[in-house]
Amino acid sequence: MEGASEIVGRARREPDLALSDTAVISIDAMGGDHGPSVVVPGVAIALERLKGRSVRFLLHGDEAALRAELARHPTAAAACEVKHTAQVIAMDEKPAQALRRGKGSSMWNAIEAVKSGQALAAVSAGNTGALMAVSKLLLRMSAPGLERPAIVASWPTLKGVTAVLDVGANVSSDAGQLIEFAIMGEAFHRAVHGVKRPTIGLLNVGSEDVKGHEEVREAHRLLREGGFDLNYVGFVEGDDISKGTVDVVVTDGFTGNVALKTAEGMARFFTTILKDALTSDLQAKLGAALSAPALRRMKNRIDPSSVNGGPLLGLNGVVVKSHGGADAKGFATAIKVALDLGASDYAGQIGKNMERLTQVLETPIAAEA
Repeated sequence: MEGASEIVGRARREPDLALSDTAVISIDAMGGDHGPSVVVPGVAIALERLKGRSVRFLLHGDEAALRAELARHPTAAAACEVKHTAQVIAMDEKPAQALRRGKGSSMWNAIEAVKSGQALAAVSAGNTGALMAVSKLLLRMSAPGLERPAIVASWPTLKGVTAVLDVGANVSSDAGQLIEFAIMGEAFHRAVHGVKRPTIGLLNVGSEDVKGHEEVREAHRLLREGGFDLNYVGFVEGDDISKGTVDVVVTDGFTGNVALKTAEGMARFFTTILKDALTSDLQAKLGAALSAPALRRMKNRIDPSSVNGGPLLGLNGVVVKSHGGADAKGFATAIKVALDLGASDYAGQIGKNMERLTQVLETPIAAEA
């Protein structure tokens, strides 16, 4: 098995697409609930947002459907190359089925373009399980011992955005994997959200050292004593996520996914009861009209489209998962995440800490003293 130094060295020897004049993003144009009707307008919105950056797109999918949609968006058409395939991985298809019959599909081809060096990154709103399976098969894992990619979510908070991982890929994680998530999450937050030295917290049921299960306590000890170049602050609790107490929150995929789905449900609950309250009678409607600018600002802060796009961290390449039901604005956000991460020195940033993790796991800290 390769060590961390060999992996980072290999990554640095590969063609540096991030330094080319034009960045290429490969897109599974048939994935998600809406396919080309969201993907193409999303590309158009992304191009508007990315003015000043040279970007082009490879759209993988049904050529007739894509050409029809591109005809309605000439700005996108000028920046896109269509790669025809009639094969699509269904949203309810099992990962094993996707691996058996997925070759040549829009998702498969989008990821293969990253593997071959044609594209800087890939974006798909398709089946999450299939995306992880195909990405792992084609790109392979970058970290020794990491079984599956970790999905990171950008979470709106009172202070801005917090990166939370894993949010669904790895149901259970040992101490070493949790530290890998911390290393990758820190590099992601710096690359995508521009924080020079992100703070990191480990999600737990309390802030005391004795709280939590064995894997969390061991990860906490290693992060404190292992000599990592990380701004680790200790345990955080569930309410610290929305407070923005730290920039990166690390947890296993089971806990992270439950927390994410709970937050999404609460956001829908809150917006629904607020809308009902503001339209309940004439007086409420008048108050809503007067408060409209403030309400729009609040809506924009909690709008899922403003934080859409969860990279699959831990791969030898950049793959970003867009929410299957995302609208065009949300898909455009996922494109920007892919571009920012792909154009960053993400692999180089995690190298030193991954090497340190290998040393720490091979030599107990108590024996180093």
